[in-house]
Amino acid sequence: MVQNLWNEEKANSIRSALDELVYRSNLLGCDRSVCNWGGGNTSMKTIETDFRGREVEVMWVKGSGSDLATMKAHHFTGLRLADIKPLIEREEMTDEEMVEYLSHCMIDSRHPRPSIETLLHAFLPFKHVDHTHPDAIISICCADNGQELAREIYGDRFVWVPYIRPGFTLSKMIAEGVANNPDAELVLMEKHGLVVWGETAQESYERTISVINEAEQYIQAQCNPSTLFGGQKYQSLSEESGKGILAKIMPVIRGLVSQEKQMIITYDRGDDVLEFVNSRDAFKLSQIGAACPDHLVHTKRKPLYIDWDPATLDIEELVKRIETGIAHFKEEYQAYFEKNKVEGDRMFEPVPRIILVPGIGMVNVGKSLAMAHVSGGLYQRAIAVMKGATTVGNFVSLNEEESYQIEYWPLELYKLSLAPPESEFSRKVAFVTGGAGGIGSAACRRLASDGAHVVVADLNIEGAQKVATELNNKYGDGCAIAIRMDVTSEEQVQEAFIETTLAYGGVDIIVNNAGLATSSPFVETSLKEWNLNINVLGTGYFLVAREAFKLMQTQGTGGNMVFVGSKNSIYAGKNAAAYSSAKALEVHLARCIATEGGELGIRVNSVLPDAVLQGSAIWDSKWKEERAAAYGIETNELEEYYRKRTTLQVNIFPEDLAEAIAFFASSRSEKTTGCMLTVDGGVPAAFTR
Repeated sequence: MVQNLWNEEKANSIRSALDELVYRSNLLGCDRSVCNWGGGNTSMKTIETDFRGREVEVMWVKGSGSDLATMKAHHFTGLRLADIKPLIEREEMTDEEMVEYLSHCMIDSRHPRPSIETLLHAFLPFKHVDHTHPDAIISICCADNGQELAREIYGDRFVWVPYIRPGFTLSKMIAEGVANNPDAELVLMEKHGLVVWGETAQESYERTISVINEAEQYIQAQCNPSTLFGGQKYQSLSEESGKGILAKIMPVIRGLVSQEKQMIITYDRGDDVLEFVNSRDAFKLSQIGAACPDHLVHTKRKPLYIDWDPATLDIEELVKRIETGIAHFKEEYQAYFEKNKVEGDRMFEPVPRIILVPGIGMVNVGKSLAMAHVSGGLYQRAIAVMKGATTVGNFVSLNEEESYQIEYWPLELYKLSLAPPESEFSRKVAFVTGGAGGIGSAACRRLASDGAHVVVADLNIEGAQKVATELNNKYGDGCAIAIRMDVTSEEQVQEAFIETTLAYGGVDIIVNNAGLATSSPFVETSLKEWNLNINVLGTGYFLVAREAFKLMQTQGTGGNMVFVGSKNSIYAGKNAAAYSSAKALEVHLARCIATEGGELGIRVNSVLPDAVLQGSAIWDSKWKEERAAAYGIETNELEEYYRKRTTLQVNIFPEDLAEAIAFFASSRSEKTTGCMLTVDGGVPAAFTR
């Protein structure tokens, strides 16, 4: 049952009518079983004073592209009702004419473009109107006997409207249906959703909740858990086995769906998802079509269902079926586009947004982590709708032509155009070792600022979490994750890449940066000190690069590795034989990997800094004292000493290295590999050529 969340004390504390509309909208949107992400719309009619001081009737309606759960006052558009009401006398009006006309009705040109369904709200003679997509209601509206079911539930209190794409005609049909039924309290839109109204915001909101719960109670009374979706066919794998298989197949899937544009993928093993994918009717039901028009842009008309028996645990066979399934999906989608396209249409990526695997769960595809979650969240809603519809009848959906008209509808595509432009590292996953340190954290910030999803890997998990939290607060939840990892542990490195794969689907950029430094005269260099440097700076870089290489090879979409070396990679530093040797190893290892990675599109380059003191744990260790002693100066003189020895007379900061790392990771260096770039202010002894 849907909870009534209206809080009278909070509502009474709201001072403006528009803020009350925001409150009501947020309440409706916060429960996704009531309203889809980005879908639905709300309105309110008020009397305002225009720029000439005249009182005018204004309708405030949700602006296109906003989400009810999070929208604020500035996401609503005010329109003069006196200009809109006469439209109901027209016989027809195209979408283009409607958009153009409404643009002249806005009380402020700075407001967003009004909702696609603005006329629906304007033509109804009620102060408050809410349109939502509740699971229980769409279950009735997507049942083949939906109108009969509605009569059993609501008697004469409803208006049933046959499916038609939103716009002028649908708005007029709804208004006429309500006008012709004096008992009407709600409108049921076939294969679409619900419209209710009220004289107060609270009345409109509470009617939405009560109407939904009437349908929910009816469906629950008919429900037999043992026969849902035709009954169970497969058993779910354990969490450990399921995740283990997901870690193997997600890079394969990510590579196959990223041929046109890079994608981020996630997974869902929730009980509702597993109940559906393991059922006898999952394939048949999943191929009928979308559960709601609003789903189409993010889930496409159908998901990809992989016919695989999890009891076999045959991962090779599963991978083959995934490869075949995605190839077939592409062919079918291209044919669907060619059959239905009109002049000017440009095909979206012909890849599934939802992949269903028995025993495993659901894999979600999107241009970012957030959009992959949107795809998955909408398909959860589809599962709930199919569950309800098949409990009380047979599930039906939009046909192919109707689906295409929504998926490629200019008014729907306009919403997508409101998203911010993609950046250099949008759709990319970057894995940064030593991510809590000075250079590492600067690299994380720089890559995230340009759209990357970032894995902050560090032995210092508290520091890594601090960086990840900072990035998530600034760029959005899920932008970054923190992983505790010792680069010298093969097991921990492998586990870190599994965790990365489960979070984002794979990896595209590696910044091999974790480090330490020791200093001592050569004859005083112990085997322990030598091994420490080689293990962290040599073996650590090797293990991280090797696991990343495997993952990039599986994805088949190329990749970038940036090794953070040192001036000492070239220059034979005094009293630093172990450190300098390990740093030399790093850059030569990078060149070796570059020679093997070229044919796979994997580029490997190195940046060589010197004396980056800010934020580095190395400079808080004995290394600072040892280097000062080697130069015969005090520790507080070290920074100035380093500056003066450069030809440019400058200090080097972590942000300088982050820019060099971003350059090598970006398309700006797409024809460069096996290269070393000095970022040291110019130390002649360390010139690479």
